[in-house]
This record gives sequence, C-alpha cells and structure tokens, in this order.
Amino acid sequence: MRDPRISYPATLAILGLLFALVFVALGVSPVSRSTWLLENLLVVVLVVALGVSYRAFPLSRVSYTLIFVFLVLHEIGAHYTYSLVPYDETCQRLLGFSPNARLGFERNHFDRVIHFTYGLLCAYPIREIFLRIADVRGFWGYALPVSVTMSTSMIYELIEWGAAVVFGGELGQAYLGTQGDVWDAHQDMALATLGALASMGIALVVNLALQRDFAAEWADSLRVKQRTPLGEERIARMLEER
Repeated sequence: MRDPRISYPATLAILGLLFALVFVALGVSPVSRSTWLLENLLVVVLVVALGVSYRAFPLSRVSYTLIFVFLVLHEIGAHYTYSLVPYDETCQRLLGFSPNARLGFERNHFDRVIHFTYGLLCAYPIREIFLRIADVRGFWGYALPVSVTMSTSMIYELIEWGAAVVFGGELGQAYLGTQGDVWDAHQDMALATLGALASMGIALVVNLALQRDFAAEWADSLRVKQRTPLGEERIARMLEER
C-alpha cells in the first residue's frame, strides 16, 4: 500500500509555490507601499534563512506548514496594514454579522490575532529546533519554546518602537499600529505567550498519549545533573586547572 502522505520535497515545493503566489498577489497595490516594505523585511530574512538552512537542517513538514500559515496571515496584514484589515466588513458581507459589534470591539483586532497565532504556530518549530540542536528533553522541551516566543515577541515590539521613532509620521504610526492603545505592546506580548502556551499544551497532550517514556523523561529533565556549584567556584577551579 502506498504512503498516502505527500512526499517531503513535494510538500516543500507546494508550500514555497503557494507562498510565492500569495506574496506576489498581496504585494500588488498594497494600502501603503512603504508600510508593506517595512512589514516584509523580516519575512525576507526568515524565508532566506529557511532556504539556506534547508539542506543542513530541514524542518519537519508540520513546522514548515505552520510557518507557512503564519506568513500568509502576516502578508494579509502587510497588504492592508494591520489596523485596516477589513475582516469585520468581510464577515458582514459574507456571513451577515459583525464580529466587532457581536464582541463589543472598538478597534481593529487583526493584529491581536496575528500575535496570538505567532505563538500558536511558531512555538512548535522553535521546539523542534531545541529538541534537535540543544537536545533538550522533558519539561525544558515545552518551557524553552514558550520562553523564546516571549522574548522574540518582546524583541519585535522593540523593533516596531525603533521603526516608529526612526521613520516617524504616518509611516511610523502605521507600522507601530497601536491604534491609540497605550497597552498595545503588553497585550501583543501576552497574546503571543498565550498562543505558545496553547501550542505547547497540545504538544504535551499528544506526547503524553503516545510517548512511552514520557514520565521518566520528564522526571529526568528536572533531576540535578551537576551538584557542584558554578559561579565563583567554577572560576576558581578553572584558574587552578590552568
């Protein structure tokens, strides 16, 4: 019986082609060309990094697919600028109701969704990198991806702030996208963290059900491997060994 799954090279080719089509289509006549360019600087860096690392460190099909979905959502935000994505108008036209009115929203929340999906969709690829490079196991295989998601979310907020300061005016405000909310950065980081927690929660449940040595691995990951203190004690030992 043939394997029903699409082959690994075919999966990557399909994802790459689909993203190229989305990128080109949403790059045509964006609401703000300058904002679109700013929003896509990091996208280009990420895509190049994935392409360069493909042969030496190929990720799983699951990780590539999750990254693809996140990038597509980001391209929608880049096309319209995040604060102007017409999700509410689209729902009214297609489904006959307003999510904003139904939920009592007074601002465009597409950026909130993207920050949440960053954690939800990208924490798993981060986990895969930790497992395969740092060889982390047990508790740390779930905690470290959440920590990296939180820190990279914070770094992105700093990048947004820096860009707003450097470019100023409408371009800076469009890229920052706070929509007058003084707690915008805090809420964005909290949602990214919540998404990462949800992602790692799903991974934990799956592994708990399928991994035979789950409990033993978890316990071993929390066991003290080196009882000798580090810090000044370690420096003293290194000086003695010279």
